[in-house]
Amino acid sequence: MPTQGLTKALATRLDELAGAGRLKGKETVIRGFIPARGGDGPRYLIAGEGDWPFLRMNANNYLGMSLRLEVVAAEEEAAANYGAGPGAVRFIGGTWTPHIALEQRLAAFHRRPAAMLFSSAYAAIMGVIPPLVTDRTALISDELNHNCIINAIALARPAEKRIYKHVDMGELERCLEAAGKSCARAIIVTDGVFSMRGDHAPLDRIMGLARAYDGAFAENAIVVVDDSHGVGALGASGRGAEEYTQSPAVDVLVATLGKALGVNGGYVVADEIVIRYLRETSPLYVFSNPITPGEAAAAHRALDILDSPAGLALLAHLRAMTARFKAGLVKLGFETLPGEHPVVPLLTRDAARTLSLTAHLWRRGVLVTGLTFPVVPKEEDEIRFQISADHTPADIDAALEALAEVAPNH
Repeated sequence: MPTQGLTKALATRLDELAGAGRLKGKETVIRGFIPARGGDGPRYLIAGEGDWPFLRMNANNYLGMSLRLEVVAAEEEAAANYGAGPGAVRFIGGTWTPHIALEQRLAAFHRRPAAMLFSSAYAAIMGVIPPLVTDRTALISDELNHNCIINAIALARPAEKRIYKHVDMGELERCLEAAGKSCARAIIVTDGVFSMRGDHAPLDRIMGLARAYDGAFAENAIVVVDDSHGVGALGASGRGAEEYTQSPAVDVLVATLGKALGVNGGYVVADEIVIRYLRETSPLYVFSNPITPGEAAAAHRALDILDSPAGLALLAHLRAMTARFKAGLVKLGFETLPGEHPVVPLLTRDAARTLSLTAHLWRRGVLVTGLTFPVVPKEEDEIRFQISADHTPADIDAALEALAEVAPNH
């Protein structure tokens, strides 16, 4: 079948994206890594860059779990026992012991009755929100929520969609009051930690508002939180934005195995009835293969490490490295945002400046991500640094030395 018309249209669209500065372009190919040594953390080798070692500051591997030998060994052992992949969706081919064990461990870690796994956190939020929405549901969302939440709302087609200004509790309350006049169910949905900025939702106050307005809705006002960047990176024991804000347990908590836990996959924890309902109605669960048994075993091991004295030590080191880097940025005259999360934005507020700084850091062997409109709002262009427990004081200082060459205070 000829496709010349289609390919011409797609090529035109690609040219438009490039002209608007929205083309992501060629992906970096990592061909290996050099283990930590001599006071330095791991270094990464990039295709086309020879043996030049790069410091990776653009990964979500907040606790360094993906390189821990115990986690890798757990995956290898499970792959040897259960095979490389699951072979079918769970309701057809059955499930595997590592999946059940991980779901039970996740429920216990979050102190919830039940948990279920998804192939990714993106699939989890897309698979959780639409089944909970009816033609009498209001969805109320923070304006800076992640793309997965935005798309989940579009897929859900609620009776009402209300967007409140970023962490503006006064506007959230007004949304609840208005929705209570016409809807039977309200779902407040928010990121726990906002991935572009590293700031967090005030979950304690959100839960307070949900409970205050619950009586206005015959089917309750519930709170759904995607805390993929919070779990394992925020809170005294790594339990995320709930712990950090001392919030009551939110009604439905979605998170990931692919960031702080260093593996792959997503999950949701909630009341047992909610989980049973989602197992029956969520197409991204019912009709998608689960993560592999090896990945489930590796995530279980990573969670055990997090929930131990070793995990507390990793979290303490992560906080120390984050504070060291933020203090260094401020000293150099760069603008950043307050907070303890290891996502550290360097605000450039200019697309050309973002691209220039990103290229400079690449030349100095530092991998970062530059973010410009429309990924972030206009005039909030930034370079997103992501600190890891893999990073050492020498790593942090090396990145700051590279930035010092182009710093406002240089």
